[in-house]
Amino acid sequence: MLVPTVARIAALIDHTLLKAEATRDAIDSLCDEAREHGFVAVCVNPVWVPLCRARLRGAQTKVATVISFPLGASEPEIKARETTVAVSQGADELDMVAAIGHIKSGDWVHVARDMRAVVDAAGERPVKVIIETAVLTDAEITKASVIARDAGAAFVKTSTGCHAAGGATTRAVSLIRRAVGDATGVKASGGIRDCGAALRMVAAGATRIGTSSGAAIVRCLDADRTPLAELVEHPERHVACSASRARSASA
Repeated sequence: MLVPTVARIAALIDHTLLKAEATRDAIDSLCDEAREHGFVAVCVNPVWVPLCRARLRGAQTKVATVISFPLGASEPEIKARETTVAVSQGADELDMVAAIGHIKSGDWVHVARDMRAVVDAAGERPVKVIIETAVLTDAEITKASVIARDAGAAFVKTSTGCHAAGGATTRAVSLIRRAVGDATGVKASGGIRDCGAALRMVAAGATRIGTSSGAAIVRCLDADRTPLAELVEHPERHVACSASRARSASA
């Protein structure tokens, strides 16, 4: 288990809004919540990167955006170009969707080339590679994670949160963590809507959490005086806030 060294869960959360119908006002609110709670990043669709960059000016919160989202089925050159544009507009981090169909086909040469294209285009900016774990076998999760690590990815990420097969699981997080070791980050994303789920993902090895329920999770855990590292080791000691449950149910 990787026990977090941060004091607050907010330092692990990418505050996420990737719905197609998200409005300018909703993105503004996302950024304002991120600034208020000290989230490590907001994660938005590429078209909103300039707005987030301006809205978060002076804040420590980073701007993350998605590449070839949610299918990952673009050519590597297209993903690289999308990355270049996002970086030029102020993106600090890139969450790319891997070539899922090529992973399922066992075309590992293409998978590696696809990941490297985005890592190279991102330059010094961290890349999180989404491998959509819910549709992969354990062996495919392991192989794809190792390739992502070797391609220079800063994180391997479980899910887009859009696939009907499901989102993050503790099993998938554990598999990725075992595959990549301690030096590469693991981002759990998809279906994480309450404190218990967030704590379980961190306990399984996640070092970043992608969620649209971050504000409710932070309010609840910040109200608990138990240190975060202790809650990760003993999540049963945390009593979920009724407010957190209510907000999560409506998210």
